[in-house]
Amino acid sequence: MPKSLLSALFFIYPLHFVVAQEDWKLRDEKEGIKIYMRSVAGSDIKALKVSFSIQATMSQMAAVILDVATTDQWVYSTRSCTLLKQISPQEVVYHSEINVPWPASNRDFIARIRVTQDPVTRIMTVESFNEPSYVPEKDGVVRVPHADGKWTIKPAAPSQLHVEYMLHIDPGGAIPAWLINLFATKGPFESFRNMREHIRKPAYQRVHIPFVAD
Repeated sequence: MPKSLLSALFFIYPLHFVVAQEDWKLRDEKEGIKIYMRSVAGSDIKALKVSFSIQATMSQMAAVILDVATTDQWVYSTRSCTLLKQISPQEVVYHSEINVPWPASNRDFIARIRVTQDPVTRIMTVESFNEPSYVPEKDGVVRVPHADGKWTIKPAAPSQLHVEYMLHIDPGGAIPAWLINLFATKGPFESFRNMREHIRKPAYQRVHIPFVAD
């Protein structure tokens, strides 16, 4: 099974995180991006946590996360990402397809994401809810049946944020869990390194989100 497939499957957009049973163990660290893993009860696939800092405002982060149409510009191996419904300024439903090298099949998923912020601590949380039945499955594409995760974004210094991203996913299909666990770090590293560049684009430089306190 190609390494790129296994890495890509570990960067599905954030959903609602499932609590695991053991302490996080550092698996990789590059360019200030730390990647941890730990076991999850009832699953052979390990949970993932990514920790890093980024030069950005809260509004810039919210704008990038909610701008789902540009996800293919920074999330590793994303073939397409389409807005399905704008529920509110801070909540959307979208469909995404992940490029998977032949002979394996592409994966896709549907998620409803919601951005909220604590008015006192200014900590921003991004939650998402897996919606696998929201649209019909596509021929030749495997629908991701389960994904749980969460972003927690904290102010660290002026125009600097600390980000923690957690994920547990079942990519569907016949991929051995031990092989997924073995190559789980490449996708998150590439995605968050890309995000650091993507958020500098002109479209996000003067953005202010009304429901976000910077």
